[in-house]
Amino acid sequence: MIEIQEKEVEKTEENGAGLIFGLDIGTRNVVGTVGYMTGESRQRGFHVTAEVSMPHRTRAMLDGQIHDIQRVADTIVDVKKALEEMIKAPLNDVCIAAAGRVLRTVTTRVEMVFQEETIITGEILNDLDLMGIDQAQRDVQEDNPKYQFYCVGYSVMKYYLNGEIFSHLEGHKAKRIEEVIIVTFLPADVVEGLYSAVERAGLSVANLTLEPIAAINLAIPENYRMLNIALVDVGAGTSDICVTKDGTIAAYGMIPHAGDELTEPIVQQFLCDFDTAEQVKIDSVTEKTVTFTDIMMIEHTIPAEEVWKYTDPVMEKITDEVAEKIKELNGGKTVAAAFIVGGGGKVHNFCKSLAKKLGIAEERVALRGEEVMKEVTFDQKDIKKDPLLVTPIGICLNYYEQTNSFIMIRLNGERMKIYDNGHVRIIDAAIQAGFTTDELFPRRAKEIRYRFDGEERMILGDAGDGAVITMNGEPAALNTKLRQSADIVITPSTAGEEAKKTLSELPGLSTAALEFRINGQTIRCPKFFEVNGVIEPGSYEIKEGDVIESRNFYTVAQIAEFMDVVISEDNEILVNRVPSTLDTLVYENFNVEWTIGGYDRNDEEGDFESESEGEGRVGNAAPKSEDKTKLSIPIRVTVNDTEITMTGSDEYIFSDIWNYYDFNLNDGNGRTVETRVNGVKAGLAAPIHDGDKIEVFWV
Repeated sequence: MIEIQEKEVEKTEENGAGLIFGLDIGTRNVVGTVGYMTGESRQRGFHVTAEVSMPHRTRAMLDGQIHDIQRVADTIVDVKKALEEMIKAPLNDVCIAAAGRVLRTVTTRVEMVFQEETIITGEILNDLDLMGIDQAQRDVQEDNPKYQFYCVGYSVMKYYLNGEIFSHLEGHKAKRIEEVIIVTFLPADVVEGLYSAVERAGLSVANLTLEPIAAINLAIPENYRMLNIALVDVGAGTSDICVTKDGTIAAYGMIPHAGDELTEPIVQQFLCDFDTAEQVKIDSVTEKTVTFTDIMMIEHTIPAEEVWKYTDPVMEKITDEVAEKIKELNGGKTVAAAFIVGGGGKVHNFCKSLAKKLGIAEERVALRGEEVMKEVTFDQKDIKKDPLLVTPIGICLNYYEQTNSFIMIRLNGERMKIYDNGHVRIIDAAIQAGFTTDELFPRRAKEIRYRFDGEERMILGDAGDGAVITMNGEPAALNTKLRQSADIVITPSTAGEEAKKTLSELPGLSTAALEFRINGQTIRCPKFFEVNGVIEPGSYEIKEGDVIESRNFYTVAQIAEFMDVVISEDNEILVNRVPSTLDTLVYENFNVEWTIGGYDRNDEEGDFESESEGEGRVGNAAPKSEDKTKLSIPIRVTVNDTEITMTGSDEYIFSDIWNYYDFNLNDGNGRTVETRVNGVKAGLAAPIHDGDKIEVFWV
């Protein structure tokens, strides 16, 4: 192309100044085409200024793939120089195509399930597409672990809403949606090989498409694509196939057999070199007799039918495989019609044989050549419009579509080629680079499911943050359209905090407590819970599958244990004035009367809250022996960094500090009091001594 940009082409194509250079790099030949678009809108046509075809000097390509990059580059240079001589202008940029043989197509089915009926939005459908592409990428890499593949396009074949097939889902409500998606991939080494050969020839790639797409752009106009049609491009090394239906290209495929295999039996049978055999094959299609010279320098003239005897068996094998591949791509069914392009398809009886194998009328399989080039004008008078030229011209026309090129970007510092299908976005580059959907979208941590008093409940994990994206230093989003040479930075998304809650953090339970009247005092005891049959405090952390039941009672023994007191069993225990035992159940606001026989000084932890004359302080109600002689031994202790002196007794316990240190239990809002002596948890009856360091605080 002569240093033109897209807008310049639009301005100059009518007067012929904007020339497009296209290369069809085939297995046997490299075909170069230079031309320009004429006219406007539906009246547009393509004017071919110059066209050159040159064979490779050696077998530098096999089955449509470059094996010797330098030798292919040498042939491109020859074609380029010849065209430049014809148009009297330099050529710098070129449009090229990759062979269909290297495509990998994966069809997969994915689903999305919602907790409740949800309105389906375009964003949800986009996420569903990404799930399908992600799954297909994993499938193709798993089958081909040694190669890197690029997603070059995808198409949704079917949608399902709550299990039923739907043509469109947006706007509907559903609890489950599914899609069947076909995703097409291109191996990275194929793209690199093409780019390298072109760059060694002193050219830059302006546009890259796929050979089947280039051929179909000319051979099957869009208004034909509602029909179920197959296009077969029979080249030298491969036969590329694509299938259209419902207005789109539905599938791609290939078989590794084509024109060269038809030439090889001629080489063997008539003892001639490959180029001579190729000419014999071509002449046998148009002439009644064929003349050639073998390697012994003997000239032969034979009937064309003599050549067919050796090409027909190979042709039958190729049409067998082409027909089977077409049916496979078309869901196991034949197509309504088939169009043939490429030189290999011109061989004797190819169309007739393929029609028979497809099970359709002979007239529905036809070569596409002159009839699809009505809007193509050639300056060179010796050019014949035939199927050989469909793909080369299609490559040029594809430039104007601007829908199938590769663009170069940087993603997190790495240079990447991205296949541009006309609406390529950052998400496409991210997936090609190996980002998973989990790394792009916010991740909610796993929830915890449990039962509470017979009811199913769930604690949700926190949602994380989505991926942070910039393009050229500016904030961007996954759906931001990619630009040539863009510099993209993606910081992966994060997962939220894991679901976590204690019993006391459950709604309505943070201040849950039971109140009892004990010897005339109101005692507030924390509400305990039974978890999987075991009594647990409010600090218990809920786990997956827990069965939780709230306990709205204490036993007499549990109240005594909570208060750190020992009940005298020599005296009667009354619950609501009814004689009771230590195992009697005590419900909220029950009255309990007992006689304390002492304090449980072996307890390491214990606390209770009482209300006595509205003071709301922890009380020490232990009776003292009437006949015990008391000795007053003062001690000094530190309570929460405050030094206090305690007097009036010969021994002291933790609860004695409340006479000297102000600590109001009504300020706790249901929290538990932590009590420690010299850093070790201690109960209210724990002994304290001179010099002890005491801590008391809420937890």
